[in-house]
Amino acid sequence: MKTVILAGGLGTRLAERTHELPKPMVEIGGRPILWHVMKVYERAGFEDFCVALGYRGEAIKSYFLNYYTLSRDLSVNLSDGAIDRHKVNSETWNVHLIDTGQKTNTGGRIRRLQEWIGNERFMLTYGDGVCDIDVRDVIATHERTKALVTILAVRPPARFGGLVCNENQVVEFTEKPQIGEGWINGGFMVCEPGIFDYLSSDEDSLEKDALEAIAADGKLAAHFHEDFWQCMDTLRELRLLQELWDSGNPPWLRKLEKSA
Repeated sequence: MKTVILAGGLGTRLAERTHELPKPMVEIGGRPILWHVMKVYERAGFEDFCVALGYRGEAIKSYFLNYYTLSRDLSVNLSDGAIDRHKVNSETWNVHLIDTGQKTNTGGRIRRLQEWIGNERFMLTYGDGVCDIDVRDVIATHERTKALVTILAVRPPARFGGLVCNENQVVEFTEKPQIGEGWINGGFMVCEPGIFDYLSSDEDSLEKDALEAIAADGKLAAHFHEDFWQCMDTLRELRLLQELWDSGNPPWLRKLEKSA
């Protein structure tokens, strides 16, 4: 099953880092956030990716064009320029890098990938968020509900500390609680090819034009996830993800138990 990753947006809220780089290329631990997103799928056994490019897509192309060489030890003969690439453990991904337009909206980018996806079920996510989900669990919910699209419903990290009060007395303080903030679309979706029936132009939004209509038709399901999820919209969130990486055990890379 192919995994589609939307990687063409401007990333304006990270303008300090995205002036010359596309947001999916902003690094955590020396690796682009896009690499980390792909690792979420790899650990569940999925390694066939379609990356929808837009803003500064050439930077993403350059990264993957050079990945094979730069991820290996090299021996260079300076007399004739011959290069020996020494095999090391490396990803076995198959990555399709498709230009979907500079100004194309999220739904329009998916629509432009239809010929690459074909009449097959596919997974879909954004190029700026990671999670400790086993995506096979989302697929299982999708199959059980027989939905057209199944989304990962997550709790957004709160922006402020939470208070529990008794009149004027604070009886409990929780630093930025994640529970109780409602459910949002966390990406990591599973889609049937019928989603293309809800997309008609480059201007279409995945969220407003497709998912809202699919929900109205009773064909949108959710897989609820209470555990770790984090997007990278701001410098504060980037620093948080870097801290988790520096801990030596980032949640989105932890080994999965074998799915039942």
